[in-house]
Amino acid sequence: MTAEEFKIVRWREWEGPGLEHLVLRERAGEVLADSVVICSGQTPFAVRYRISCDANWRARSVTVDMIGSERTLVLASDGDGHWTRDGMPVPELDGIFDPDLTVTPFTNTPPIRRLRLSTGQSAEITTAFVDFPALTVVSNPQRYSCLEEGRRYLYESRASDFKRELEIDDDGLVVSYPDFWQRG
Repeated sequence: MTAEEFKIVRWREWEGPGLEHLVLRERAGEVLADSVVICSGQTPFAVRYRISCDANWRARSVTVDMIGSERTLVLASDGDGHWTRDGMPVPELDGIFDPDLTVTPFTNTPPIRRLRLSTGQSAEITTAFVDFPALTVVSNPQRYSCLEEGRRYLYESRASDFKRELEIDDDGLVVSYPDFWQRG
């Protein structure tokens, strides 16, 4: 993707009727992701999220609206790892650059793009992990390992034994996230 362009990506749940429609724009000094996600499960729900990153893929703002309710989450970062939630400081998120929204594979893209790992390299990060539909936010340690530059990464939670091998495209967007999401 070149400057001033946008890309539309759709993911579908690995199993089930869930769907995500994402519009990603990169323009002078910022990256904007605007998406709607329809989640299936025991209690289906839908959300709209907007994530703004600086040119280095550090998150600057995250807004989540639970469709059909008044519930909204607004996170903002100064780009140096200091966050607020709904305007109030959240010191437990200090040092974090990336959000991780459980409803989307998109939030793997900012760390992949920001870290720029070569084949065989790994990096440990901590994310602002947003759980749905509760909209709770906690710090969450993770590891990304580049298996094949520009194509495959291993994502691992450092807080559990969860891990998945992710296939990505030329823009660092997930193509396949086994058991969860795949391009539609």
